[in-house]
Amino acid sequence: MKELKIEAKTENLDAVLDFINAELDRKNCSMKVQHQIDIAVEEIFVNIAHYAYNPIIGDAIIRIAVSGEISIEFEDAGKPYNPLEKDDPDITASAEEREVGGLGIFIAKKIMDTLEYRHEDNKNIFVIKKHLI
Repeated sequence: MKELKIEAKTENLDAVLDFINAELDRKNCSMKVQHQIDIAVEEIFVNIAHYAYNPIIGDAIIRIAVSGEISIEFEDAGKPYNPLEKDDPDITASAEEREVGGLGIFIAKKIMDTLEYRHEDNKNIFVIKKHLI
């Protein structure tokens, strides 16, 4: 499993994506799957950057392992929060009627095969998985 420790700031998103994509390229991951993973990684990392430590800045640790599936783990020591407990947004409602937030995790749920959350040792650990095609 490869690991990147980085400050959880939106300015570091490109570095996170470069880290993930370098490993996906090494494993000859298809562009379709890589694009889907990039979308999910962006949504999750930006959420950590915006909400985990607010108003201070803390670190995020991103780990990736690729075998029969791609597993990406996000770890932060911010406020405990399980985004999977939030109801999915009503996508049939108009933008004006819809509650703010939740769309990014909803998208990640649709494009990834598995999303898991746990809180252990005072850390949020969020794992996304995608089967290789």
